[in-house]
Amino acid sequence: MSLFITSLNSGSNGNCYYIGNEHEAILVDAGISCRETEKRMLRLGLSIKKVKAIFVSHEHSDHISGIPVLAKKHQLPVYITRPTMLNGRLSLEDHLVKSFAPFQTISIGELHVTAFPKLHDASNPHSFVIACGDIKVGVFTDIGIACEQVIHHFSQCHAVFLEANYDDEMLENGNYPFHLKRRIRGGYGHLSNKQALELFNTYRSPDLSHLLLSHLSKNNNDPQLVNDLFSGCANGTSIIVASRYEETAVYQIGKAHISGDETARDPRLNCWQPTLFE
Repeated sequence: MSLFITSLNSGSNGNCYYIGNEHEAILVDAGISCRETEKRMLRLGLSIKKVKAIFVSHEHSDHISGIPVLAKKHQLPVYITRPTMLNGRLSLEDHLVKSFAPFQTISIGELHVTAFPKLHDASNPHSFVIACGDIKVGVFTDIGIACEQVIHHFSQCHAVFLEANYDDEMLENGNYPFHLKRRIRGGYGHLSNKQALELFNTYRSPDLSHLLLSHLSKNNNDPQLVNDLFSGCANGTSIIVASRYEETAVYQIGKAHISGDETARDPRLNCWQPTLFE
């Protein structure tokens, strides 16, 4: 069994992550428009019909702004905690609103999604681990520090969307006001390149095949800097820097037999480029 993953967008202008198998998929957050989500999935050869649910990490607009239209148009259940729902002021059809609790595992077909609390300046924020068979993918962004829960789950994952929000020197020497700098690098803000690299170097699983570095700051980070920093320590893990302007390729996590012409291997990207399948 394999999982297929992509970042449809990652950054303060919108976050949306796709995780699915050959039969069903979920989105973690939907902070870009419904139209843009559909367009980017179509370019990747992914069918919106495979998406069976949206899981919401927290209520900040860059994670939820696309949810009302997307959920209504495609009648997608939205898994969200009550505090996040209230503070995000989301308007959703009642039958689409589904709650979840910390450490509860919710099954969407063969996908098993487990949420755990994270440290971020939101009302009830959570990170997610998505499992299918023995394959696990983590979505760990918008975290102030790598707490024990992050470390525990990170060390078990075969692929991770991991925040690398800012470079310390760029943030310190930049023009953000002091209170904003303090918020970003505080224990409830965002993870720095240095913190993310320490987590990667110290706690990665030997089975970690893909690391998608996510939620980079437009003003306080640089994609090339991040790529160079992590690639030098990759040791066989594929390093991908998720863009704030476009989708990544689709990456296959784990091994599976794919028949016919459903996929074509791209050795340059170490990824799978599926044609549109339902």
